[in-house]
Amino acid sequence: MSRAKLLRFSVRLANSLSSTRQPGFQLLRLNQVTHFSYFTQSPRIPHSYCISLNSHQNVYFSSKSESFIELILSNDDWSEEIENELEKMNPKLTHESVVYVLKKLNGNPQKSLDFFKWVRDDKKFELSYMPYSVLIKSLASNKDFIKELWAVSSEMKGKGFRIDIQMCGVINLILKRQKLDEEAAEWIKICGSMSENTEIGVVKDVVKVIMGSDWDEKVESELKKLKVPLAQEVLYSVIRKLRDEPSRALKFFEWVRSVRKYEHNSVTYSGMAWVLARRGMIGEFWDLVTRMRSEGYEIDSYTKISRFLRNEDAVKLFEFMLDSPYKPSEQDCTWLLKKLAHDCSPDISLVTQVANKYLEVGSTHAKAIYDCIHRSLCKVGRFDEAKKIVEDMRNAGYKPDNITYSQEVFGLCKIGRCEDAYLVLDQMEAEGCVPDIMTWTILIQGYCVAGQVDLALLRFACMRDKGLTPDADVLEVLINGFLSQNKLLGAYKLLVEIVDKDGVKPWQATYKLMIEKLLQDGKLEEASKLQRMMKEHDYPPYPEPFVKYISRSGTVANAKEFLRGLSTKDVISTEAYVHVITSFFEEGRHSEAKDLLYGSPHRVRNQKKIKKMFGSEQNS
Repeated sequence: MSRAKLLRFSVRLANSLSSTRQPGFQLLRLNQVTHFSYFTQSPRIPHSYCISLNSHQNVYFSSKSESFIELILSNDDWSEEIENELEKMNPKLTHESVVYVLKKLNGNPQKSLDFFKWVRDDKKFELSYMPYSVLIKSLASNKDFIKELWAVSSEMKGKGFRIDIQMCGVINLILKRQKLDEEAAEWIKICGSMSENTEIGVVKDVVKVIMGSDWDEKVESELKKLKVPLAQEVLYSVIRKLRDEPSRALKFFEWVRSVRKYEHNSVTYSGMAWVLARRGMIGEFWDLVTRMRSEGYEIDSYTKISRFLRNEDAVKLFEFMLDSPYKPSEQDCTWLLKKLAHDCSPDISLVTQVANKYLEVGSTHAKAIYDCIHRSLCKVGRFDEAKKIVEDMRNAGYKPDNITYSQEVFGLCKIGRCEDAYLVLDQMEAEGCVPDIMTWTILIQGYCVAGQVDLALLRFACMRDKGLTPDADVLEVLINGFLSQNKLLGAYKLLVEIVDKDGVKPWQATYKLMIEKLLQDGKLEEASKLQRMMKEHDYPPYPEPFVKYISRSGTVANAKEFLRGLSTKDVISTEAYVHVITSFFEEGRHSEAKDLLYGSPHRVRNQKKIKKMFGSEQNS
């Protein structure tokens, strides 16, 4: 936007302040007249004057940068016309602008791919790891682009890029959510084949020298001999490889800058910032990002770094980045608010800062953002303010749903107001929002945590009467409630009844917990029944607690019955026999060990471990 346009925009904004306000977030005028940024001296707009701006108004770019990005984002498809217009503009591509556009195009894999190819092929721009990773995430999100996903992954491998564990897990989850299990398995193989890419050659040699001793002239001399190539990917790889030694990484970073006269860029700066944040070197982190901006560079991924920061610093970084051309996205804002809400008692002042700052830069609140704010308020018991947020949400055009109401139910249950929480469900139905299984589960859990298991069962019956089928989550909540009241047999009977009556498949962890508790109480028969039920539900056997119990307190007959329960097609594995026999022996019950051994197949008696344990006895 030109200076003249920006001036006109400011005049229109000033003229509208007295009569127009942002629908939503009325309560967060808390202690706010004006605020000042951590890094700038320009006052923020008071919240009471916030207005609803189009979330795509980019009033912070230079004219050329703004027009280049707006041209790409304003057209649904990539075309020759767009390329021709871009050629006329001749924009100066930067790492930040490329990553920013790819993130904005995340929901459009074809356009993301076209832009990526234009940058790479037509503009000959040197692409780093980050643009590749953003593109891969976009491609993986649409099953029609799996072929392109493999092609881009192969290109990354050819360039020596490494897929980190976090990125590998994210893409694997995206593929599995689309029920692309074979593709997810193939992706894991690709990640494994790329895991060593950056640990060979010069990177490995540099890291070895740096880790060899404390940083001194000898280390610097050895590094000079290696003639480290001043390529951003090499330097980035060295920095990441030193992630558990942030002080050494920073020494190397500064050495390359001062001795080798390398001008760091967004890639190397962001890598160094990630290492410092990861290891809690907060003072050095802020020194680095402040210097980074002074040199015209910005951090390329907010969440990648902020997940390692304390809440206060994560908010500070969010505000810092919102004052840049390449602002954190709506998803970043939601992620941060969820991070804040995750605390047992969220700091509402930080929630306020994030939400108001996000409005000040011209963005609007999506429903997910309202829900995050609402969740924090409910968790700290500020229900009147939470209700105002719901009103603001409605005024902004978003209808409260099960997520919204469930947060109020959770908050009320947390402070022991379970009956008030139950009334929320009546309110939901009156407003046309039918409580789902998640809302009922939160309510039932509230009663259980409050020690009111009988009322929890009553609400569970109400849930059934409403036509909702129980699932593994609500079963787990009830089981934990019973166990917290030392009602072990009640928990057992409930589990069996719900599985038989409702066809619920309990979580494997629920089965394991109940088996452990039953065996601790000497109830082998009941635990064995649950083991058989696990098998029917295609879970792997859970032998350890049984072996431990039987070898200490059980009989040979118990052991044989247990082993039959483990059999596959009436064949009991040699390993299972050896394990139980060994356990008897180690408990000093040699007679029972021998009895079980003599009743076992000949192949068991021929095992080296058995022969060593019993000597020549088993040759008789």
